[in-house]
Amino acid sequence: MFDNEKLEKISDAKKEWENSTLSKAISRFPERKEKFTTGSGLEVKRLYTPEDIKDLDYNEDLGYPGQYPFTRGVQPTMYRGRLWTMRQYAGFATAEESNKRYKYLLEQGQTGLSVAFDLPTQIGYDSDHPLSEGEVGKVGVAVDSLKDMEILFDGIPLDKVSTSMTINAPAAVLLAMYIAVAEKQGVSKDKLRGTIQNDILKEYIARGTYIFPPQPSMRLITNIFEYCSKHVPNWNTISISGYHIREAGSTAVQEVAFTLANGIAYVEAAIKAGLDVDSFAPRLSFFFNAHNDLLEEVAKFRAARKLWARIMKERFKAKNKKSMIMKFHTQTAGSTLTAQQPDNNIIRVTIQTLAAVLGGTQSLHTNSRDEALALPTEDSVRIALRTQQIVAHESGVTATIDPLAGSYYVESLTKKIEEEAYEYIKKIDELGGSPRAIEKGFIQKEIQDSAYRYQMEVETGERIVVGVNKYQIEEEGHKDILKVDPSVGELQKEKLRKLKAERDNEKVKSTLEALRKVARTDENIMPYILDAVKAYATLGEICGVLREEFGEYQPSIIL
Repeated sequence: MFDNEKLEKISDAKKEWENSTLSKAISRFPERKEKFTTGSGLEVKRLYTPEDIKDLDYNEDLGYPGQYPFTRGVQPTMYRGRLWTMRQYAGFATAEESNKRYKYLLEQGQTGLSVAFDLPTQIGYDSDHPLSEGEVGKVGVAVDSLKDMEILFDGIPLDKVSTSMTINAPAAVLLAMYIAVAEKQGVSKDKLRGTIQNDILKEYIARGTYIFPPQPSMRLITNIFEYCSKHVPNWNTISISGYHIREAGSTAVQEVAFTLANGIAYVEAAIKAGLDVDSFAPRLSFFFNAHNDLLEEVAKFRAARKLWARIMKERFKAKNKKSMIMKFHTQTAGSTLTAQQPDNNIIRVTIQTLAAVLGGTQSLHTNSRDEALALPTEDSVRIALRTQQIVAHESGVTATIDPLAGSYYVESLTKKIEEEAYEYIKKIDELGGSPRAIEKGFIQKEIQDSAYRYQMEVETGERIVVGVNKYQIEEEGHKDILKVDPSVGELQKEKLRKLKAERDNEKVKSTLEALRKVARTDENIMPYILDAVKAYATLGEICGVLREEFGEYQPSIIL
């Protein structure tokens, strides 16, 4: 971007500045005695100049929005044309209660839905299962059957909103329920827009809501790819998630590297299953974390976008431009929220919102101030949504595309994250790919080491967390927090009893038997899950059949 003669002049001028202006200033006012690093520990130099981006080729490395390598954004006009989808993650207690929250959020200006399911639902158990006791409706909504899903979306036209569902191991079942609800509303499959997370590899790495071993899990995922490419073409069939990897303690570089390595594994599995890359890759999506270090996060998003485009074009020979585009949802970092002085979390979330927007996200959830204490109250949810709306309409950052492009620091950091993430990906390739690297414990160990280093920095005071290890105050107990009624579990059990008494149990039995038979073959399993769902077979019954046929995953201990 600069010729050698100009770079030499810049270098000479910098040395002169260091020897005169800078040295005098430091002798009078020494710099702070702390390590200057990014939130992930990457060294930050005192000053960045054109020398730091001397090898940058504008057309090859940045290009233009909507064009390969998509560093500057996936749409030609970005937010000048359309703002990101404001999609607040919500769900608690019963379907009735969550339906009220969704309608409230839509009234407040939310533009998409994002469903949180409770832990029993996430691991494929009905609310009346012994292991569900005490967990029903606690961290999300309880969905045991199509009946619950019908209530959840009652009065919400599914051809008018897009819906994201954070569900992984039983993703095929919840997607089938969503399709069935849409059909009851008179909405055809091809009109549905939304995303299922459906990312099992990161469950093995960082989150733990898995059911089946890797091989049948990957089969379910590729079956969804195939089914949706034919029948639900506007649905994002997976949201390859770096969010939980970062929440587990990874660095920004590791978040990019491990997420993209998982993405590579899904693409390879789909191709191995006989799918053409351009038939499913355009509907792949990603999910990232927005952390506190504003400029590192912006660089991370830009690097991830460029790296994925390169992988799809060079490694998988994708021909369709849409196959190379990294569309991603962002959520602000739950792990950065503090129970101490929770109003401080509003500021943290604002910084993280700016990082996501300046980094070019397509969809965004902003966490609420009280989420370190409990599920958010309506007031807290509204403030979180207003944070997005103020950034969108009052900050000015949406007026131009990729406004931090050209910053010597941001471009240098983007390149560094890209290079270091690519080195990780090469290492994972050498180990045999992401599934093998997970089996060997490599990815988990890298994250654990990073999480330990971060926590030790907080413990020693080397890293300041306002209100936690510095600037503490005496606080009274927190009063206005949301509490889930403990009777929710009993309400769900009663619903299940009524459902099983009223449904056609012979039809349920026959659809479950058909599901069992197809699980033993290579045939696509999605139509059979859809048949069982429509017969009002429960989530637990469907997952129970698959547990018996596929087995359950037993994690290895990583030391």
